[in-house]
Amino acid sequence: MSSQKNNTGSVIKSLWHRFANYGSIDIWFLVIVLALLCIGLIMMFSASYPYAQIMQGDATNYIRKQAFYAVIGIVAMLFVSHLKSEFWRVMMPVVCGISGFLLLIVFVLPQYRAGFYRWINLGFTTFQPSEIAKFAVIVAGAFFYSRYSKKMSTQKPAKGTIPSAINAKLGGPIVKESWVPTWLFCGFFGCCAVLVFLENHLSGAILIFAIGAAMMFLGGVRARWFVIFGSIGIGLIALVCIYIMATRDSEGTNILKGYMEERIVGWLDKDFDPRGVRWQTNQALYAIGSGGFFGKGLGNSTQKYMYVSEPQNDMIFSIVCEELGFIGASFIIILFVLLVYRGIVIGLNAKTRFGTLLAMGLVLQVGLQVLLNIAVASDSIPNTGISLPFFSYGGTSLVMLLAEMGIVLGVSREGKLKKK
Repeated sequence: MSSQKNNTGSVIKSLWHRFANYGSIDIWFLVIVLALLCIGLIMMFSASYPYAQIMQGDATNYIRKQAFYAVIGIVAMLFVSHLKSEFWRVMMPVVCGISGFLLLIVFVLPQYRAGFYRWINLGFTTFQPSEIAKFAVIVAGAFFYSRYSKKMSTQKPAKGTIPSAINAKLGGPIVKESWVPTWLFCGFFGCCAVLVFLENHLSGAILIFAIGAAMMFLGGVRARWFVIFGSIGIGLIALVCIYIMATRDSEGTNILKGYMEERIVGWLDKDFDPRGVRWQTNQALYAIGSGGFFGKGLGNSTQKYMYVSEPQNDMIFSIVCEELGFIGASFIIILFVLLVYRGIVIGLNAKTRFGTLLAMGLVLQVGLQVLLNIAVASDSIPNTGISLPFFSYGGTSLVMLLAEMGIVLGVSREGKLKKK
């Protein structure tokens, strides 16, 4: 028994020495992450305590849980930051396999909410497999577009773009044509998006599709393909919206789930069902508008008192605007922009193409999610239920997010960038 323990211990030690990295991390990126986390916790408590008091009988119900998961997330972030990006390259098949398994098994498990398959209930907490799927798509994209980087296209990316900067840093122009790796990657993230959509999680499917497209862009796929397929996609979306509006008085088109069609109608027709489908969006707009330039002050929102539904979740940005005003909301947006920018800089200074694509993909995921969340809160797109990173309530998603930021910090340990 002792010899087996010694052998197991030696294997673990050898693996740790292979994948561990003790270089210095990027302090600026860490500071931005912690700043967003702290502001997010403050705003989540401010937005949630009336709802928690009324619905749960405890004003601190949500913040206690969120703070607990934030501590776990910070520990996970610091631990993961010591892993080399090579670890995630080796683990790519495992990550993708686990993601696919979770996306499938959710259909045979008891539903956490009637009609929705997106949650797995662990008893003490729940989590959404789509969170794992988003990470898996990024890891898979980084793997395919680093391992097969010389087989993607016959044309150099345009000067001044991120793909051209990646090529300049890590290996020069792309020289040989082969669509096999691209189709493999498209097949993977397309299957993930379809499964998430079948879970009645439209926003998650949209986000996974957008992340996949972003990874293809970073990998150097020709811009004309984005123009072609983007135009087709926009055209199809427009046709679906027109058809839904044309048949709105019927019992439904069966193109999308009933609640999805209602949200599209509610977005296109601002007078549609103001006490139902439009209620949350209208109340969020009232909150944003009433905040003015300087806001009402931290804790002074009126819309969070059972007007904005579950204000600690997807519509928390409207409460941010109401309490902190244009100035406060702009400051938070700038922090997110700096997070994405610093992540891209870290990626461009990574030692490997995989590390570059991994770091950039993770921060672009955050950027895309912020953009879509603010677009929903401001009624720029239909209400699809996308959370705001670091701000919206959700313990397991917060832990996952912080762990992903730890991966970016891990890439920074390997890079040539000044850390201070």
